[in-house]
Parts: sequence; structure tokens; C-alpha cells
Amino acid sequence: MSGNGGAGRITLPEIDSTNAEGFRRAATLDRPAWILAGLQTAGRGRRARPWVSPKGNFHATLVLKPEEPPETVALRSFAAALALRDACVALTDLAEGFTLKWPNDVLLNGGKMAGILLESQGLNTPDAVLCIGIGVNLIAAPDPTQVEPGAVPPVSLLDETGLRVTPEAFLDALAPAHEAWETLFKAEGFAPLRHAWLAHAARLGQVIRARTGSEIREGTFETIDQQGNLILQTAQGRLAIPAAEVFF
Repeated sequence: MSGNGGAGRITLPEIDSTNAEGFRRAATLDRPAWILAGLQTAGRGRRARPWVSPKGNFHATLVLKPEEPPETVALRSFAAALALRDACVALTDLAEGFTLKWPNDVLLNGGKMAGILLESQGLNTPDAVLCIGIGVNLIAAPDPTQVEPGAVPPVSLLDETGLRVTPEAFLDALAPAHEAWETLFKAEGFAPLRHAWLAHAARLGQVIRARTGSEIREGTFETIDQQGNLILQTAQGRLAIPAAEVFF
């Protein structure tokens, strides 16, 4: 396992899912580790959706062994999003193009370029494992017809900027960025991450739709609270939404 800042790095040519591999390897890891795959054959996104993972795009998982309660562990999705944006800006010098979509996507010029999937096992036990899966469309994006109507259209870094970045180079930028946010999170809690995330939030102050199950709520995206909930001002009042699909 090669080193990369404070975390190890495991590079594999092909794997079913980097998150699945993270859980398989967790017991043997003595420190945080990134698992980077050249190709994923069974990548997945939120709500068990398939994640298209062609060679040349970024497919990686950071394996951590957190000690905090589940509600605190879940806030690491914001650290991952902030680190992703930092890495993108560092590699492209295009700060204005990258925004953060609640709960855990990174947008480029308004299109979805990256997604984050947190999965955990054994939280609140000595064997707790958190896998932070990250997929980035570096060179290719799914066909827009493959996403549901109303969803943010997918884009790639290459198509939007003309820049070709390898997965290894992307991890070289992402790993130290994430380590910085993780260190801040552990030292000072969620407050500084919340402040930074809101500074780059997509559609803040605008009308959005949040779907939870079969219910769709429309309202003004006011903020996120100290628990990471989406705060929506609707015709029925102010709502705190812990989990939802957001549409613009």
C-alpha cells in the first residue's frame, strides 16, 4: 500500500465496486486508505442506482474507521464535497464553474460532474467502517437520456473545460484536500464545513424541488442546518429535510 499524504493508496486495474472492496479490506487496514480503480464493473450511486464507470473516469473510495455517532459520521459527505471542489479548482483554476448540490454532488457549469456515496458498517462499535465512494466524470459522462426527467444533466471535465486529467493525478489533488477538511472537521466540528459549503451551494436562495419517496416539496432553498439538513421555505412553512432527491 503506497502512501499518499496521511492515507494509504491501493490502485487496482479493475474491481466490481471500490466501496465493496473497501469493506472487504477494512479489517486489514491500519490507517485510512484510498482505493482507486481503473475500471468498475458494478459501480453504484445513491439509492442503489448503477454508476457508469468507464476507464479514464475517477472511481475511488476512502476507507475510514470513525469513532463518532452515525449522525456525525454522515456529515463527512460535506467534507468530501468540499475536497472534491478544491481538487477541481486546483487542477483547472476555474473556481467559478464548480458548485455544490445538496446533498452530495459536485456541479460543473450547472451539470453533474461528480457524486459521493457514503456507506457504513458497524457504527458505534469498535469495528466501525465508513467507505466514502467518489465518482468523477473526468473524460466521459453518461448519455443525458439515461438520467430521469428533471435531473441535472451529466457532464465531464474534459467536455466542459478541454482538460484531460488522469485518475491518478486527480487523486493526487483530492487526497490532501480531503485530509485538510477531515482534520478541520475533527478539530472544530461541522460549523466551518457548513459555512464553506454554503459559500459554494448551487441554487441557494432559489426555488427548488425536494423529493422524498413519492412526495415532492417545492420551496426556496434557504440554508442547511447544523445537522446538514436541507432547509426549505415552502408555502406550508419552513421545513428541515434530512434526505431527499433535489431537482432544479
